[in-house]
Amino acid sequence: MSKHHRSQSEENSPRRGMPRRPDDDRLAARTEEERVRAGLDAYDPAEVPPATDTNPPGRVTESREYRDEKTELDREVRRGEARPDQLEARKERDPYPPTHYDD
Repeated sequence: MSKHHRSQSEENSPRRGMPRRPDDDRLAARTEEERVRAGLDAYDPAEVPPATDTNPPGRVTESREYRDEKTELDREVRRGEARPDQLEARKERDPYPPTHYDD
């Protein structure tokens, strides 16, 4: 007797090839897991918690700490404790710090 209808277990058996409708989400998750195991990706993005860092409230030059430090540097330059060129980029400075010894 011939079998006209196949059972569902026969349709879904691994020997039958691809399912009629592949699960794209499941396939993407398995691919990501394999990439992590193979060392191609450093981590599984789904397992990383969301970032908890907050953006700074404004520019650093507007902060109280910056203004306090700038005031202190300006005071040191006025008193002669620091030279203005010490505040410039390294390539524009003297190669050695100032000495307090008389020449």
